[in-house]
Amino acid sequence: MNVNYTKLAKNLKGTSVPKPLSGTLSGHAAGEPFDKHVYAEIKKQFPKNTFRQYEYLNDLFSKNPNVIGFQARQALFNSPTVLFLLSRGKNATDKWSIENPFDEKQNDTADILVVKDGFYEIIDIKTRNISKSAQPPNIISAFKLAQVCAKMIENKEFNDFTINYFEIDWLLDNDKLVCYDTHFACLFKAQPGNLYINWAAAMQIQFHVSDLDQSFNGSMESWAKSYLKHFVAQAKKRAEDMITKFVIPFEKYIK
Repeated sequence: MNVNYTKLAKNLKGTSVPKPLSGTLSGHAAGEPFDKHVYAEIKKQFPKNTFRQYEYLNDLFSKNPNVIGFQARQALFNSPTVLFLLSRGKNATDKWSIENPFDEKQNDTADILVVKDGFYEIIDIKTRNISKSAQPPNIISAFKLAQVCAKMIENKEFNDFTINYFEIDWLLDNDKLVCYDTHFACLFKAQPGNLYINWAAAMQIQFHVSDLDQSFNGSMESWAKSYLKHFVAQAKKRAEDMITKFVIPFEKYIK
């Protein structure tokens, strides 16, 4: 981990961004200006190592202009796991050129990416209007995270990256959104068995960053295996519940 989150929190608390001119004061409308605000602060810490995800891909490909095509560009990543997390699809990667670079996508894994000494610090920014109660936001697909863990184990990649979450708690003050407080959490410091999977919400793991426990002190390998055990158990239970509720009551009518 490279970013000094204590310093980041100190620099952000009490600062503000303009109230969005359109859209509701939630989700992307409120998150985007704070996201850019956090990005600017991290960029001060690491001016040459801080990227948006699409910026990093554009930078990587533009520095290797003779590498063309999906498979060749995939090989530019030293880590299959990081490749899985950050790369774009085959068609988009094939069509990439300096004249046709990637644009930002709302579903990119990383809001902010700090790449230093071969280590990838993936940072996801979450915002929260603390004047209202709201259910925890979608964090990451439980299935995607299971795939990440499998790739980590298959390739023995346990020291190449981390996934961190930074939450900004804000309040509306006239025409400004004011940062009231901040919270930081590392996904791989949370107890895997406590991660809540909302199967009805596209299998998304959901939590407020401020509520995420950070008590796991094992290795990345043990975290990956523990998470897969949790995911498989939850998936089996979900399958059993689906059969009980949506299959068994109707089987008698088709026999």
